[in-house]
Amino acid sequence: MTAVRTPADQAPADPAPADQAPGDQASADPAGSPRLPVADRRRVRRAALELVRLDSRALAAAALLSALAAAAGLVGPWLLGRIVNTVRAGGGGADIDRYALTILVCVLVQFLLARHSRLLAYRVGERASARVREQLVDRALALPTAAVERAGAGDLTTRGTTDVAVIATTLRDVGPAVFISGIEALFILGAVFFLAPPLGVGGLLGLAGIWFAARWYLRRARTAYLAEGDANSVLAEVLSATASGARTVEAFGLQERRLAAGEEAVEECRRTRNRTLFLRSVLFPAVDVSYVVPVIVVLVAGSLLHDHGAVNLGTVVTCALYMRQLGQPMDEILQYMEQLQSTGASYARVEGVGSGEAAEDRPAGPAPADGRIEVTGARYAYDGGRDVLRGVDLTVRPGERLAVVGASGAGKSTLGRLLAGIDRPREGAVTVGGVEIAALAPEQLRRQVVLVTQEHHVFIDTVRDNLLIAAPGATDGELRAALDAVGAGWVDELPNGLDTGLGAAEFALDGAQAQQLALARVVLADPHTLVLDEATALLDPATARHAERALAAVLADRTVIAIAHRLHTARDADRVAVMDDGLLTELGTHDALVARGGAYARLWRSWHGDPAPVPAPAPA
Repeated sequence: MTAVRTPADQAPADPAPADQAPGDQASADPAGSPRLPVADRRRVRRAALELVRLDSRALAAAALLSALAAAAGLVGPWLLGRIVNTVRAGGGGADIDRYALTILVCVLVQFLLARHSRLLAYRVGERASARVREQLVDRALALPTAAVERAGAGDLTTRGTTDVAVIATTLRDVGPAVFISGIEALFILGAVFFLAPPLGVGGLLGLAGIWFAARWYLRRARTAYLAEGDANSVLAEVLSATASGARTVEAFGLQERRLAAGEEAVEECRRTRNRTLFLRSVLFPAVDVSYVVPVIVVLVAGSLLHDHGAVNLGTVVTCALYMRQLGQPMDEILQYMEQLQSTGASYARVEGVGSGEAAEDRPAGPAPADGRIEVTGARYAYDGGRDVLRGVDLTVRPGERLAVVGASGAGKSTLGRLLAGIDRPREGAVTVGGVEIAALAPEQLRRQVVLVTQEHHVFIDTVRDNLLIAAPGATDGELRAALDAVGAGWVDELPNGLDTGLGAAEFALDGAQAQQLALARVVLADPHTLVLDEATALLDPATARHAERALAAVLADRTVIAIAHRLHTARDADRVAVMDDGLLTELGTHDALVARGGAYARLWRSWHGDPAPVPAPAPA
């Protein structure tokens, strides 16, 4: 939408402002742009424990059912040992039949208990993954626009899609499976120690190979998966920036540079993925070999103990079967260890969205005394480049209509961003009512200043819902009045009027209609100060002028600052500010500046196609 600049409305891969010189961009290559923070282990652990706490009762019930299922699963090997002892003692077939029937019943009970346990755990996982998604959306919407633009749309997009999908899969499938398998493994080991402690010790020693392999893997995996996630973000950012800026790339002949950036990002992805593949290729073979060792240890130690009369043959068989049975839950745990490490890295990236400087959690401060905007000695540079604003001083009176004009690269859009509180000046101050604009809490800022650009976004919903975003309590009459104010009478011709669904499946808006919808949202939001930066660029000149005049009438008592790319906007304004190379060079009414014959007068004549006046020859 041509709308309030918040992350939710931001078009992917925002280019640099139009007035920013190519050499001033934060980074020509998105790979060089700063990423959003990554949460540390403590924060990730705390967030995971909070998810567990929110569903502690359901998890306790799942743990109880898993324990009962594991106990039922222990009966089979124990009865097989009894069968061995019965046959060895010459017992009758009736006892063996009874044992076999009991084993069958226990298998059925184990199946039912395990099924209900997994069902409970899966439900917990679904709820937890929904919470993670909702939390990410809330935090993303609270991010300062400048933080998102510095990081690049690819980073936030990857965290909100790839990383969240990895977390959801783990919470829904992997987490419950590992949880239940862990309980089964503990019960099996406990049963071996209960039947024959020496054999239990031998089995544990046999598992030492798995412990060493897992420890080697875990010490390296988190770093490797974080690097892989960051490489994915860089690749997404490079592809997104190249696609969205395709015309610019073609116009400036940047194809080779963008191809090189893409190849570099792909190569980094390949390198990081090969690193995680190497870790898995060491872990899994080592684990597969280690599964056999505990069984061999139990059989060898059991035969020695049996020869000395310390244990009977049935106990040895039972313990060997238990150690063989232990392989199934252990295998599941270790198979998913790779997924858990990948999830840990993804969760750190998702949690990082709400941490550090990126989080917009400023407390509400003092309210501005009035709507007077003061710009004092403002200087600004994009990420260490040269200053694109070089000491701007400007006062905007409440209710004034101010047009800011100048050639491309003069600093107009950058000034608009400072006035909207998106960026802070490197030096100087920008205040509203005596309070620094960029220091206002989010809700305070959005009540004071709204920046409207030519970037537009339409939510896949009805026209009504797209408008109610700006004013949830608005009536149908107020919605239609806002649409009429911006010349969007076409809504009345839609099949279902305000209830018509928008999107490719129902009614797809063109660029001009999307801009009108966004401008109607601004009318409903009724901000104190409105900054328009090419907000009507996609409208034809007549419709654009009508929309601007209608906005001025509707917002008659509001301050309107227009970054003017069509000079009729400047003619309709109360005052005109002329910018040139980051400086405010002229300020006054349209008529006064035209009469002065300076830079604005030249722009006005050029726009109208009038020849420059020829000075009279000097007298001889």
